Amino acid sequence: MSRVYNFSAGPSILPESVLKIAADEMMDYHGSGQSVMEMSHRSKVYDDIIKEAERLLREIMNIPDNYKVLFLQGGASSQFAMIPLNLLNKSKKADFVITGQWATKAYQEASRYGEAHIVASSKDKTFSYIPKLDPSTFTKDADYFHICVNNTIYGTCYHELPDTGDVPLVGDISSCILSEPIDVSRFGLLYAGAQKNMAPAGLTVVIIREDLIGHSQDITPTMFKYETHSENGSMYNTPPCYIIYIAKLVLEWLKNDIGGLENMKKINEKKAGIIYDFLDNSKMFRGTVVKEDRSLMNIPFVTGDADLDAKFIKEATAAGFVNLKGHRSVGGMRASVYNAMPVKGCEALVEFMKKFEEENS
Repeated sequence: MSRVYNFSAGPSILPESVLKIAADEMMDYHGSGQSVMEMSHRSKVYDDIIKEAERLLREIMNIPDNYKVLFLQGGASSQFAMIPLNLLNKSKKADFVITGQWATKAYQEASRYGEAHIVASSKDKTFSYIPKLDPSTFTKDADYFHICVNNTIYGTCYHELPDTGDVPLVGDISSCILSEPIDVSRFGLLYAGAQKNMAPAGLTVVIIREDLIGHSQDITPTMFKYETHSENGSMYNTPPCYIIYIAKLVLEWLKNDIGGLENMKKINEKKAGIIYDFLDNSKMFRGTVVKEDRSLMNIPFVTGDADLDAKFIKEATAAGFVNLKGHRSVGGMRASVYNAMPVKGCEALVEFMKKFEEENS
């Protein structure tokens, strides 16, 4: 069976070259006589893997030396609690911009541990835009200011970061990590589930400024303290070993095959542009996000007819374009075009959409 074009929002497509290397090394990693999937995380050979993964991530993302990289578990959703438990330690106040489901969940969880303030929201228009921010509404003594940089479900993205002054900016970059350059120094903390652009599900990456570590609330469980993992090199307990190994391969692909994040951004702009250009000129399909806030990674679209949407998804799946169904909370369709989606996949999807439109007009 030939491989399909997988437009899943996550777990998502991985580079074919990475999958082939992983397959070749499955039984014997670099002459060790064992798979990474079964080797001890305390072994020298695995120690080299996790250290190289961190080194590559630091190089590719240009992470400053005063930031720690943590390889954790629990998904990005566990960070909704971990962040306030560690950062709500002075005023016990935090600001949130509500741009979708994940920002809402982060806000709701933080509300359990301190005062969470909504400074802006785009809920009024089904999260189809990024709200304009008024700095006068920001909490001046907040312990942190939280945004979801790219909104997987709704297809919006910040193209200009808020200026929060001395208040640490916290960003959920689960669905845009490694898709383009990002100024890490603008943030106090960045976090991401790896299953969209970096690796299979099971790894959560946290990039945190060192001065924010070590001030957790007294009630914080040991496993939820950033210092626990920072002091132990992400080895306090058994890490998601195989997932980190795949992440290392993806980082090698980004560096050696793609040539870094500037090149990756150009490729992603080309891919998204192919689909957005079609949507902007189609008489049947339309995008659901205002143009200035469109994501390069997640492209939601509809026909305006639920039955026609369902027919499109069914026929697209049969034609080898899978996981195009929109999130259950919004319906319609969504093409997630993460790093590993080839340009030809976007071109082929548009050709199929043109044919569908001709046959169903």
